[in-house]
Amino acid sequence: MHWTHQLHSPNVWSMPADPATASLPAPPAVLTTPPSDPRHLPGSPGLRRTQLALFGAGLATFLLLYSTQALLPNLSESLRLTPGQASWTVSAASIGLAVAVIPISALSERFGRTRIMSVAVFAAVAIALVLPFTDDLSTLIALRGLQGVALAGLPATAMAFLAEEVHPSALPSAMGLYVAGNSIGGMSGRLLSGVVAGAYGWRAGLAAVAVASLLCAIAFRVLIPRARCFRPGPVNPRALWHTVTGHLANPLLARLFALGLLFMTVFGAVYTVLGYRLVAAPFDLPQALASSIFVVYVVGTVASAASARIGARLGRRGALYAAITTTAAGLLLTLPDSLPLTLLGLVLITAGFFTGHCVASAAVGRTATHGRAQASALYLAAYYIGNSLGGAVGASAYHGSGWGGTVAVALTAMLLATGVTAWGTVSAHRSLAARA
Repeated sequence: MHWTHQLHSPNVWSMPADPATASLPAPPAVLTTPPSDPRHLPGSPGLRRTQLALFGAGLATFLLLYSTQALLPNLSESLRLTPGQASWTVSAASIGLAVAVIPISALSERFGRTRIMSVAVFAAVAIALVLPFTDDLSTLIALRGLQGVALAGLPATAMAFLAEEVHPSALPSAMGLYVAGNSIGGMSGRLLSGVVAGAYGWRAGLAAVAVASLLCAIAFRVLIPRARCFRPGPVNPRALWHTVTGHLANPLLARLFALGLLFMTVFGAVYTVLGYRLVAAPFDLPQALASSIFVVYVVGTVASAASARIGARLGRRGALYAAITTTAAGLLLTLPDSLPLTLLGLVLITAGFFTGHCVASAAVGRTATHGRAQASALYLAAYYIGNSLGGAVGASAYHGSGWGGTVAVALTAMLLATGVTAWGTVSAHRSLAARA
């Protein structure tokens, strides 16, 4: 997506980690503030500036992260690439983000949230301004990887900044607007680059995204208020390593990380390859029209908002089974060469993905009893590794076996997700039996 991913410092309340919209757990209801409390209150000028600044940051992040996804058919034609080769322009950015998100989240504890976010967004924009002038795939992939590393500084710190600087009574709306920026950025980046590329070529598409992101970055830097509540702390690599390995050894957290990876494998495979299928026979859609398919991403907003209600009714594992079934049904619907069925299938895939992702990511914050920042960063890393894996493997499968090959990759991921969820069900029953 289109996130859309969330990190927790010791004073950050839990929130799903999606770049797209996600349901927000309610923070403690605190309606009064001592006069000395420096945090931004509802309706205050500082809160409005904070909300608008981070909305712009979210837009810039996801405009850039997925800027090449809608351009893959153009890149393949212009640079004579297979779908698998072209897909690495998307996967490289996701891998860079996944690798860098944990260390950058730790650096923000020492150097400050605002400084890290500012450096991150302008570094990513600077790389974006260079991308249209690249002449070969290797350079493009390398620059996209570096751009992913730079972009890691925003999801790694934005949530912590909001939790520190915004009063709890204003936090849901502030978080919601930031996540909305993620969602809109993920969708509009694909639409903008695809539509412009359809008329003027892929270089113009990348240039349009770069200019739009630059404007968002400038707005962020102008609007973001000075941090009032941040207190720098030391970076302790040994303690960080101990916390990370402890989370990976926790069976429940490990299952949740795996589910994030597997759901995003499906999403990455489908959205990376779909453009190729739509511009080819029998659909033969123009590039601009094929790019408009990303409007379906809006379904994620509805599914994310509904995920909490589904979880409350069915339980966490019940909601996960429902998400897996919905996603698998959508994949099967896309197999016939029918545009209406393909669109309906894409709606179900998107709804199932966002439901599963929101349920799993929200459970990470509730499960981790310590080191929530690292637990959420690990989920985010797994999530973007899944995006890279799905994009690369799904595109290679499409090159070798057509759309059926991509669907087979995605269905395999959902089969593995079913196994992971069933493992959790069996473990829960054994735990209850042991207590009886």
